[in-house]
Order: sequence, then structure tokens, then C-alpha cells
Amino acid sequence: MAQKPSIPKGTRDFSSTEVAKRNYIFSIIKSNFEQFGFQPIETPTFENSETLMGKYGEEGDRLIFKILNSGNYFFNKNKIEIPGSIAELQSKSADDISKEEIIQLNQFTSKISEKALRYDLTVPFARYVVQHQNELEFPFKRYQIQPVWRADRPQKGRFREFYQCDADVVGSNSLWQEVEFVQLYDTVFTKLGLQGVTIKINNRKVLSGIAEVIGASDKLIDFTVALDKLDKIGEEGVKKEMLEKGISDAAIEKVQPLFNFTGTINEKIEKLASLLATSEEGTKGVEELKFICNAINELGLQSANLDLDVTLARGLNYYTGAIYEVAAPEGVAMGSIGGGGRYDDLTGIFGLKNMSGVGISFGLDRIYLVMEELNLFPETVTSTSKAMFINFGEVEALFCLKTISQLRQNGIKVEMYPDAAKMGKQFQFAEKKGIPFTVIVGEEEMKQNQFKLKDLASGEQVTVSLEELIEKLK
Repeated sequence: MAQKPSIPKGTRDFSSTEVAKRNYIFSIIKSNFEQFGFQPIETPTFENSETLMGKYGEEGDRLIFKILNSGNYFFNKNKIEIPGSIAELQSKSADDISKEEIIQLNQFTSKISEKALRYDLTVPFARYVVQHQNELEFPFKRYQIQPVWRADRPQKGRFREFYQCDADVVGSNSLWQEVEFVQLYDTVFTKLGLQGVTIKINNRKVLSGIAEVIGASDKLIDFTVALDKLDKIGEEGVKKEMLEKGISDAAIEKVQPLFNFTGTINEKIEKLASLLATSEEGTKGVEELKFICNAINELGLQSANLDLDVTLARGLNYYTGAIYEVAAPEGVAMGSIGGGGRYDDLTGIFGLKNMSGVGISFGLDRIYLVMEELNLFPETVTSTSKAMFINFGEVEALFCLKTISQLRQNGIKVEMYPDAAKMGKQFQFAEKKGIPFTVIVGEEEMKQNQFKLKDLASGEQVTVSLEELIEKLK
């Protein structure tokens, strides 16, 4: 009995139309990465497990796809015996496994799996910089567009295999890099036709400063995680969560201004400066925000909006300075379509200290969904041929292929139906593929070196020379 075909959960097939649209997004992102001076690199699909493990926290480690040694480990005569305690874990749910058992499991896993699929592009990039530091000129500006894998639970908008589009600069503390990333976001989204996106900006030092002045420095993570939910659960919900995390009523009272933090960017910066006047780190964060926002105000943006969002706290354990997040145009229900920030010691995990960096990422899949919803893909994006030659037989087909070669040399996408089938079937095939024109060449057309060009949408048919055919199909 034939096996029913399927693909792994969390992965996708893409049709030729979908691939063409995705490539359209890729091409615009890539061309602008290069226009801004970023150089492309690529890293392997899989890395040594030790490169990835321990870099994303306990939850991230669980989502890393491990690769069995040599692909046939359990058929190896010298394989390691599976401890009974490990075998017993199979009957337990993830929630019932203790930390000691997780450590034991990780130790066993490291013996049978020395490699893993990359979880993101950032850690492999850090490894690349350290490994090739003597070959690179710093500051080093790189971009990378490659797939990554996560053993996550598949759901709408969340996949186990997906592309990341990253741009980073390492080896510079200059805030002009942050300014350029705002411009890069603005340029790419403008070119994609996604006008009106909002580039939200914040600073890790500001968040630390707020926690400091309200006396909750030891609760920084809990405080910011709760604050980040303001737009989802509202002021009362945030206050309730803060209380549950041990943040005092007095501390929450001091942070009251953040719940109604409105006004222009300059007004928000002034409010923050006043709130954080007693915090050295917080004041530094305000000054950094002020520099970036003033520069953008002077330079201007093409179509994006820049906004200071004090509740923005993405990747707090990771970022050390500026934090970015891009929201889709108003009226489109979609999560962030881009994000990033400044990290002070990315390469330190591999022994290269004091190598500050800043980077951003574009959310390809979400950008695609937003562009589909707003009907922003140009009709010319599809990879369909511009015309299809009707096949009448061997002699006509040879004549057509000579013409097709000349058309292709002129950059025109054309094809010929492979079989000398009934004309109705050939026309139907062209219509189903969305090919706009057919070219008919019979015995009389060959004698005159002419071509009947038919517009399948209007039904209009004209007889043209080769030169005219090239001109009409260009």
C-alpha cells in the first residue's frame, strides 16, 4: 500500500508564486543591506552542540534540534549504553522532570549528539567573528539571510523551520550605527510599499534606571516583563502582576507616570529625564535615546514613524542599550515585523571580550502576511512566463525554439508547450498558468517570418514581426 505523503509538523512547502513573492522581499532587503554597506556571510546549517547550548537560556536549549552522531549512532557497535534512569524519563511529562534529571539527560545527550541545527543567526555570527577575527576589518558590518530551526510547538505564525534576515555591526560603540538602523528599516519598508510602519525604540539602561529609582533593581526582569504587557492586559493587570512578583505598592506608585506615557518623542524624553534624574545609568540611557531621536528628526524618514515606547523590553537578558521593534501599519493585526538592539559583549561567550555590537532583524513571514493582506505585491513579481508558443509539430516547434532563444536573450520569459496537443488543451494550459499571451506559428507564419500574438485576457490577436514581438513582450 502506497505511503501517504506528508512533511514534518512546523515546516512548509511553497508554491512557485509564494517563492516568487518571498524572493521579492528577499531581494529588496538584500539590496538595501548592501546599499548600507553590509557584507554577506553564511554559516553552516548545523554547529557543534557546545557552540549553541547554554546561549539561549534553559527554555531555548530545549528548542534546539540535536543531530544524532554519524546519523546511525544506535547501529554503532561502540555505542554507549542508555542508563536506566534516562530510559525511565520517557514515561514522564516535561513538567515532571526534575532539574537533576535534566542535567543527567543533557550529559547523556552530549555523548550521542555532538552537533545541532542552528537556533538563530546571532550565536553562529558571534562564533564566526571570534574564529575569523584576524581576517576581519572592524567595525565589521555583516548581513545574513538563512533558515534556522527550532523544536517549538507549531502554531499559526510559528514554525519549526523559517528564515531570518539579520544585519549587525560589531566593533563600534558609536550611536550613529543605531541611527543608520532606523534609516535602514525606513528604507526597506518604504521600498516594499509598507508605508506607515512604526519603529519603536527604547533603551535597556532606561529600564534599569526605572527599576533603580523605584527601589526594585532586584526585580528588574519581573518589572519589565509585566510592563511589557501593558497593551495586552491594561494598567490594572500590570499592577496586579507586579504585586504578585513581589514589587511593593510604593514602587508601583512611583512608576504611575509610565502608564499614561504620551506626547511627542521630545516630551517623553523630558519626562524620562525628570523621572530618572537620580539614576546614573538611567540618565545615560535617556541621553542615548535623545541622541538617536534628535538625529532622526534632523535627517527625516521617508514613510516610517519613530516612537519612544518605555514598555518595550524585548530580550532584556540580551540587550544592553538601544532596543528596537517594528509594528505593522495601523489597522493590520500583526505582531512585530522586525526588531533588534545593542549588545555590549556578544563575542564574550567565545572568549573575545569588549566587542560591542548592534543589530536588527526583519520578520520575513510576518512581512509576507502583511503585504498579502494589503495587496502590496506587484503583479510582475510572479515567475510566470510572459508568453507560451503553441506547438503544432516537429517543424514548427524547431522554428519556435529558435525564436524563443532570441526572446530569452532579450530578457523575456517565454516557453513552448512540449507536446503537439489539441490547441484547446494548449490554450487552457496557458490560462491556468496565468500566462498572458500565446504565440501561434503555423506554416504560413514561418514563410513570412511572422507571429500571431494573442492576448488571452481580451482575446485580441495581432500579426507581428520578430522585432515587434520582442517590443510587445518586453
